[in-house]
Amino acid sequence: MKYRFFVAAALFALACSAKADVIYGQNLVVNGDAEAGVSGWTAYPGYSMVQSVDYGSNWVLPTQPGPVNRGTKMFAGLGQYAVGYQTLDFGVATAKSSSYYLSGWLGGWASQGDNALFFVQFLDAENNAIGSAAIGPVTPQDRGNQTGLYYRESVGIMPAGTSKLSFWLSMERLASNDNDGYADNLSFIAREITSPVPEPGMASMFLLGLGTLVGVLRRNTRAQMS
Repeated sequence: MKYRFFVAAALFALACSAKADVIYGQNLVVNGDAEAGVSGWTAYPGYSMVQSVDYGSNWVLPTQPGPVNRGTKMFAGLGQYAVGYQTLDFGVATAKSSSYYLSGWLGGWASQGDNALFFVQFLDAENNAIGSAAIGPVTPQDRGNQTGLYYRESVGIMPAGTSKLSFWLSMERLASNDNDGYADNLSFIAREITSPVPEPGMASMFLLGLGTLVGVLRRNTRAQMS
């Protein structure tokens, strides 16, 4: 599923957003592990809703690749395309940038190309997209043509001015009658940036100044010894 779908659909999601302050260091995805069914997720008009299914012979066996703490349920697709979304409204825009960790376990069935994509869009107070990130899909080649779930992550910077997070989970069917795009343990964690990283030019000047200072100290030491 193409990114432009998410860019257009994010505007629709704003009408169904929940409000909460930015909580650093905790998963901001509601029910990212499917243990509460599809609670927290909303269907997008014109598409099938993602479904919560039990690990087992019809999907992924508990012994097949996947998260160690996989619980009893995971997400699977339904129909040609299955889409679930949720939007978190901070109420006020963030005053500074923060790092983020977008992660999840994605997969599919054997050599079939059915797949899952997990996407986040950063929106400002006027609902303009100011950034985005995605993980997936995990292809049959990535899985070695095995049924299972595989860990993926994206690490980056959530821009200052972010007012809302729009999360999208989509599954695409490319073979057979079932949509075997799979996902579990979806997570988005923001962390405050406490130690600013010097810009390249500033870092160079700092090192140059440090070298000059060392040279001066050496010359003074030699003068005192002579």
